[in-house]
Amino acid sequence: MVKTIGNPLSWTAHVLGSGSSYVASGTREIGGEDTAPVVIRKLELSDLKIALRKGAEDLAAFRSDVVFICVVYPVVGVLLTWFAFNRDLLPLVLPLISGFALIGPVAALGLYEMSRRREAGEEPGWGAAFGVFGSPSAVPIFLLGLYMLGIYLVWMLTAYAIYSVTLGPEPPVSVLSFLGDVFGTGAGWALIVVGMSVGFLFAAGVLAISIVSFPMLLDRHVGVLTAVSTSVKVVTRNPVTAAVWGLIVAVSLALGMATLFIGLVFVLPILGHATWHLYRRAIGSPEPKP
Repeated sequence: MVKTIGNPLSWTAHVLGSGSSYVASGTREIGGEDTAPVVIRKLELSDLKIALRKGAEDLAAFRSDVVFICVVYPVVGVLLTWFAFNRDLLPLVLPLISGFALIGPVAALGLYEMSRRREAGEEPGWGAAFGVFGSPSAVPIFLLGLYMLGIYLVWMLTAYAIYSVTLGPEPPVSVLSFLGDVFGTGAGWALIVVGMSVGFLFAAGVLAISIVSFPMLLDRHVGVLTAVSTSVKVVTRNPVTAAVWGLIVAVSLALGMATLFIGLVFVLPILGHATWHLYRRAIGSPEPKP
């Protein structure tokens, strides 16, 4: 019988030990070694339904293992919100929370790996999520993750700049006064309109970059540029389906955060596992989809 939850210390030591052996080869894979043609399939709305169903099946299969991993996300969300409230960064609370959508593809890396192994016929436990660090593509994945983190930081700086030229630059006196300024003044509505418009552009850019790039790096040694360009091609070839997927992700994350982040324990695993299955339906061989 396969163990699902083992000793975290032993798993950490094993992952670090095996991962270090891939660093040298991983650096060579930044440009990619897989030269096989990349086949981009046409996606329908039914593919999203299938991906979500398979994502829910993965969550049911892993159960406590996934919850054990994802419980960290609501904790981090609460801590970040607390920090914003206690550091006179109240105007950044909403950008901070909405930024979860920008770094979500990075946060779900372990979930992609779990789905990949289950699809291969294995029965991985929570430790399989850390198999990403031992992947030959670990270096390209790390670089792409840094890029996504950079986008998140740029979004935060942009959000602060928008506040500064509308309601700022002085911090609000209280939560109530801030809400009153936002919804009761022209500058506040300018903040809402400009902030939402710019935030949409950031979200659309991240969706195009990441819809299949991280799963593809786990599955094939194609390199960062190929993974990102393929992801963009998937979106441009399937704009309606990609837009609906982005809406599903945004609404799901919003519902998860509305429950004081507790809902993320269940929302993130389904979305993460579903992203892997969406990748498998978007990228593949010329043969028809199963």
